Amino acid sequence: MNIQNAQLAVDNWIKEHGVRYFNELTNMAQLTEEVGEVARIIARRYGEQSEKDSDKNKDLGEELADVVFVILCLANQTGVDLQKAFDKKLEIKTKRDHDRHHGNEKLK
Repeated sequence: MNIQNAQLAVDNWIKEHGVRYFNELTNMAQLTEEVGEVARIIARRYGEQSEKDSDKNKDLGEELADVVFVILCLANQTGVDLQKAFDKKLEIKTKRDHDRHHGNEKLK
């Protein structure tokens, strides 16, 4: 599924199962909350923090999908064509960073 189709799928889900989109500020707060859940899993599973028993069954993929869902909501409600924006950003990064990291001794 490309990003355009994902935006459409989220919009259809909101129309079929939701009442309406939460407002932009509520969705921004939800995004922050979801990113925090991802950070918690990463910090405890891959970082130096101990993982609590209650966190051991958390699904990183599911939490990442929550982040994507809210981002798609924000794009839809603010009129952003995320596919177009992503393609443009990838082009910019490709031109700007083509050789940038190859000489980085920290990455060797």
